[in-house]
Amino acid sequence: MPISVKIMPDTASTTGPLVAVLAYDGLCTFEFGVAYEVFGLPRPEMGPGWYGYVACAIEAGPLHAAGGLTVVVDAGLDRLAGADLIVAPGWRGIDAPVPPDLVAALRQAHASGARILSLCSGIAVLAAAGFLDGRRATTHWRYAEAIRARYPAIDLDPARLYVDEGDVLTAAGSAAGIDLCLHVVRRDFGPDAANSVARRLVVPPHREGGQAQFIERPMPRERAGTRLGPLIDWLRANLAAPHSIETIAARSGMSARTLQRRFEEATGLPPGEWLVAERVGLAREQLERNGGATVADIALACGFGTVETMRHHFRRRVGVSPAAYRARFAA
Repeated sequence: MPISVKIMPDTASTTGPLVAVLAYDGLCTFEFGVAYEVFGLPRPEMGPGWYGYVACAIEAGPLHAAGGLTVVVDAGLDRLAGADLIVAPGWRGIDAPVPPDLVAALRQAHASGARILSLCSGIAVLAAAGFLDGRRATTHWRYAEAIRARYPAIDLDPARLYVDEGDVLTAAGSAAGIDLCLHVVRRDFGPDAANSVARRLVVPPHREGGQAQFIERPMPRERAGTRLGPLIDWLRANLAAPHSIETIAARSGMSARTLQRRFEEATGLPPGEWLVAERVGLAREQLERNGGATVADIALACGFGTVETMRHHFRRRVGVSPAAYRARFAA
């Protein structure tokens, strides 16, 4: 017997930003669920200004979703008008055509001020609407070549977990959609709200390293976690100390060459780049929460040594200066 799911959450009556999530025949259930979990799940602890939520079918139902589900959605494309954020879950096929009426409704909503966000292959919807021409974007690494071939005007960077262009946002693979949705919460409501949602999801509020750590590669015979897990834990607990390949290798009992190879297999990053990513992540937390510390204090506490070094790496990875980040996200 087929399983039918009636998608009814419609909390558009709240005073917060209205999030509209697209539903369609061939719906990617995981990405749709991510958007609902972050934006649509009732969160009374956040107060009445939390997100409103509505699911919008782009075509007549019933709709078939991944996992053998049949989905019935009450709202249609007309509900995109007035939305503050529109989410396109993974599309039904990277080369599947995007209906012209959907493109028209998205363009009208965008022109009225709505942000447009895609998860995984949902980039195909944004690309078809022309939102990404001449702009940075990302998608799952499996779809990168297909998107480049079809939409050469997009500045595609599949190494990124997500890209925020202000009014247009794109996420890489399915789980990277969680990262991007948490980023939006952080932008809209601050770090404490994003961290609260992340705790409910039991995921980290930040991830570093990009998609390189997830691209298919042969796993080493010896699971990296059994040898490198304690080393990585120790490095995270001692980010303020100076580290080099030689000192890390000596602590691990490996040669520098072996350490370099196994570390990159385990994390997707060379040890030096991983350390920078961890230090930047710690600096972000300190800038958000430790209002009494100067930027110089934070640079020392995170292992950068100088403000100039921290500023260089912070700008390269986050895109803004530490001071600008603090002004935007400090609790």
